[in-house]
Amino acid sequence: MAENNKKLALEAKEKGNAAYKKKDFAAALEHYEKATQLDPTNITFYSNRAAVYFEQGDYDKCISECEKAVEIGREQRADFTLIAKVFARQANAYLKMGDYENALTYFNKSLSEHRTQEIVNKAQEASVAVLLKEQQRRAYINPELSLQEKEKGNKCFQNGDYPTAIKHYTEAIKRNPDDAKIYSNRAACYTKLMEFNLALKDSEECIRLDPKFIKGYLRKGSCLMAMKEMSRAAVAYQKALDLDPTCQEALDGYRKAVVEEGNNPEAVRQRAMADPEVQSILADPAMQMILEQMSKDPRAVREHLKNPDIAAKIQKLMEVGIVALR
Repeated sequence: MAENNKKLALEAKEKGNAAYKKKDFAAALEHYEKATQLDPTNITFYSNRAAVYFEQGDYDKCISECEKAVEIGREQRADFTLIAKVFARQANAYLKMGDYENALTYFNKSLSEHRTQEIVNKAQEASVAVLLKEQQRRAYINPELSLQEKEKGNKCFQNGDYPTAIKHYTEAIKRNPDDAKIYSNRAACYTKLMEFNLALKDSEECIRLDPKFIKGYLRKGSCLMAMKEMSRAAVAYQKALDLDPTCQEALDGYRKAVVEEGNNPEAVRQRAMADPEVQSILADPAMQMILEQMSKDPRAVREHLKNPDIAAKIQKLMEVGIVALR
């Protein structure tokens, strides 16, 4: 039965190829889909689907299909030339999207599997594009103009025109990408528009640029609360309190996050215990002893937090709601 399915899969692939040559992409996808259903272990079927998406200009789907192809190829120990071809196709998709950094990364991955002059040339072209893009980015930086755009954004924000404020903040970031405060301002706009994933991304970039800027943690906590990520929100507010123990917004946010999460402790426990990293931490005899000490004497945590490895593990347990520092 398996051999017969493989034969039928190859026949479906040939029909797909014929449709592809005629630019009948809808039919080609149907045939390639049938081929993958009959034989899900053949990397070429996924690669061919990626080729169709590429021709249709759906580069996100092309990239997703390439990732599947590589995963299947690795599992089945596919020939390295096939893997190289998939990486090259993924690189070309990134190239079409103007993402030269990822394009260069995947051209180089292709070359690490199998070296051809065509891909060498494309990798060189992508490398030049990356350098030019970086030069243009640096030439565009102007803190004075950034401040002007930021002030325009502030006025729009005050008037409730959040989409226009975002445009000005985005331009301000381009003009001064190392100013953490602008990311915080844009995160506030995204939060107002309920674009919480974008707000969270900006909050985290704000924190990365300036770990001592309290608003970054407040923005992050607010986003996570809206996303019902109460444990993570509590951690963000706790970090804000570490910077300023008197911050009322952080205190209120932390208390609310803890209360909300505490209303469903079983859901917290089940979600946490399904995490392999949490399982590993809790299975560690040394951590078991530390947690027992913490339960008897909450002040013991301060000594343990001086050890970076232990601090990272406690941080993880805090994020998933297993541990709460009061």
